[in-house]
Amino acid sequence: MTAMSPRLEPIHHLAQQSRVFGPALLADADDPHAELLAMVWGPRFDREHALGLWARLSQRRPGEAVPVLPALLSAADRFDALGTPVQQRLRRLIVRHQTLGAAAM
Repeated sequence: MTAMSPRLEPIHHLAQQSRVFGPALLADADDPHAELLAMVWGPRFDREHALGLWARLSQRRPGEAVPVLPALLSAADRFDALGTPVQQRLRRLIVRHQTLGAAAM
């Protein structure tokens, strides 16, 4: 097994967390990638936007929402700890994933 590049490790951890909270949090979103980008577009994670998504989830499916909140807040803290170049790389990866998904349709 090859070791992960230290530069990519923070992005890998965020991707893992998004796999935990993403499906439930973004299930009803018209454009899940746009919602993700809205949370990470600035230099700090947009907690207000994220908590708005979480509040909608908690009203629709309260049992599913409970474990999502700590994962979401952890992802916010991890994102805020990233340097600007790594944040930009993460945004590019989200856009690339969005483009690949659109091309598959």
